[in-house]
Amino acid sequence: MERRITIRNGRFFPLGATPIEGGVNFAIYSKYAKAVELLLFDNVDDVTPSHSFVLKNRTMNVWHIFLEGIREGQLYAYRVYGEYEPEKGLRFNPNKLLMDPYAKAITGDYGLDGDHYGYDIDSKQKDLSFSNTDNIRFAPKCVVIRDDFDWGGDRHPRIPLNELIIYETHIKGLTIHRSSGVRFPGTYLGVIDKIEYFRQLGINCIEFLPVHQSHQDIFLRKKGLSNYWGYSTLGYFAPDFRFSTNSYIGCQVPEFKQMVKELHKAGIEVILDVVYNHTCEGNELGPTLCFRGIDNPTYYKLKEDKRFYEDYSGCGNCPNFDEPQVIKLVMDSLRYWVLNMHVDGFRFDLASVLGRSNGKFSQVSAFFVAVHQDPVLSNVKLIAEPWDIAPEDSYHLGNFPLNWFELNGKFRDTVRRFVKSDSGMIGDMGYRLTGSSDLYGASGKTPSHSINFVTSHDGFTLNDLVSYSKKHNEANLEDNRDGFDCNFSYNWGIEGETNDEEINQLRDRLMKNFIFVLMLSQGVPMLLGGDEFKRTQKGNNNAYCQDNEISHYNWEFLKKNQQFFEFVRRCINLRKNNPHFRRPYFFDEIRKVDEAHFTVKWYNERLRIPQWNREEEYSLAFLIEGCVVDQDGRQLNKDFYIILNSHWEPKLFRVPKIKYSKWYRIIDTSLKFPFDIVDNEKEFPIDVSSGYFVQPRTFVCLMRYDLR
Repeated sequence: MERRITIRNGRFFPLGATPIEGGVNFAIYSKYAKAVELLLFDNVDDVTPSHSFVLKNRTMNVWHIFLEGIREGQLYAYRVYGEYEPEKGLRFNPNKLLMDPYAKAITGDYGLDGDHYGYDIDSKQKDLSFSNTDNIRFAPKCVVIRDDFDWGGDRHPRIPLNELIIYETHIKGLTIHRSSGVRFPGTYLGVIDKIEYFRQLGINCIEFLPVHQSHQDIFLRKKGLSNYWGYSTLGYFAPDFRFSTNSYIGCQVPEFKQMVKELHKAGIEVILDVVYNHTCEGNELGPTLCFRGIDNPTYYKLKEDKRFYEDYSGCGNCPNFDEPQVIKLVMDSLRYWVLNMHVDGFRFDLASVLGRSNGKFSQVSAFFVAVHQDPVLSNVKLIAEPWDIAPEDSYHLGNFPLNWFELNGKFRDTVRRFVKSDSGMIGDMGYRLTGSSDLYGASGKTPSHSINFVTSHDGFTLNDLVSYSKKHNEANLEDNRDGFDCNFSYNWGIEGETNDEEINQLRDRLMKNFIFVLMLSQGVPMLLGGDEFKRTQKGNNNAYCQDNEISHYNWEFLKKNQQFFEFVRRCINLRKNNPHFRRPYFFDEIRKVDEAHFTVKWYNERLRIPQWNREEEYSLAFLIEGCVVDQDGRQLNKDFYIILNSHWEPKLFRVPKIKYSKWYRIIDTSLKFPFDIVDNEKEFPIDVSSGYFVQPRTFVCLMRYDLR
């Protein structure tokens, strides 16, 4: 029996498909369209719509209709009519089924066999030609979603930034491997089964690679590859269908929410890696899937010759952040993920793109101002990848607004070079260890504005950083041209895996050195998922297209490398238990009268002031003096002496002598487990009257209490 659907005018707000009592309101923005057609479908695979409606109501460039008699779960899509004149920036083609920019769920991706281009790909005129091929047989559908999830009193953990331990991971890669031991491998629900593992490790914040509905680029699929990372967004409100159990249409929405709810119960925050710097539609030769076919001149930043796109991202296009409707789309998307999906913050891919006004980066760009005044977004964690690939002024580390925090690429590069024994690094190393005050100290910012990392998804894993001198991206089928060439990595004698015990011991020590610095530096540490058990990508430093064993976490490595995991866990625990390593302010600042005071003093091996500018200096030491409160409420002087020897020879370091105190060894990365790091701070008292002998390429942490 055919459904009875009654047509009403509907409302222009909110945008998207909104269930209201008795039906659904549909609203879509297009300034330049001549007509908009809404298509309804009964089944995912239907190639003929059950109903179609021409939207006759238009308010402030929003086309809208209310359909009485339909409900959540309804499948739909759009056709948009208008001029096809690429020279004017107009690329309407009603032969292409388009996704709603505000869709809360999408059933999948565009099929490989379909013609999803607005132009005839076989024409010599390229995108100046017009495609008459209908792609409805190979297009996904949008899903009407009702927001009725039972959150059960869920609240944002709101962990202070200086207390965060961030773990960067991929939803699917985390659990899809047969060794993961989860009930729903590769899914949002699969993450839930790893919560106890995160708690054991000491993680309190997960940063997920993109979870917005992505598009699998056809050129990759034809090569047998995929857009695994997901930096190719199709739907900014829709959780990616790839990570659902596919148990019913739209299940990705409640499953994502259930994951967040369970993580919050465990005291773990959720940060999403979001990609607003470009969309999946590429340049003028890309497909017409959504924004391009709905309102190309509004959504995209076009060149003076409007046929072509500005490209500050390297992915063919960038949204037009000079256009209010684009800012509205992004703001609405961000608020939706906070208010409706309960996420705690965002990591913005190539965030400099978002801060451009008329092509120039500005701290007071329209988007930054909109975020700053927003009562929702100004109270969540905002992390910028502070660069893009614009031909000018592309690198903006330290230049983002006050309420933004930044991935500190200088920390990564400096620490890598210091551990590798590059010359002339100790001066810069001093800044990185103490929160990068050279970047953030003069602008009212704090050490927590620096998100410290040694490795991340786009580069070598920690294991590969000390195992490969060159990238090995042959599996990406680009003749090893892709990925960074300058990685500050080294293989220490043999490229890749080896059975040479001496090399493996050195690599193990260097990995411990990296973890040591990451967890004991001021700022917010971000650990790449799997580094804690020596995950490898076989030297691939750009595994964006590798949805296979290269990227998937093999949990057998956790059993194999349990001792290294324990070292990482104990380093995290040391950081969490001692405020010396997570200062909310720089060492030379005191913000409160009753605040515990911490100072830092720098030394060389002879307890003299380091020669900061000396090129051939490969070691550094510093003393963090602090006053803490013990379990009985007593004030206690507690100091840490950190020794970093990146020299290839051993060195005898003198240790500060302080009356009424005794030194204990906490970490010595040259020692084997379980002596490399202790759980009990008073387990190994040491006599330092003659100094402490530090092995080559070894980092040491000593601790002392005031015994009075």
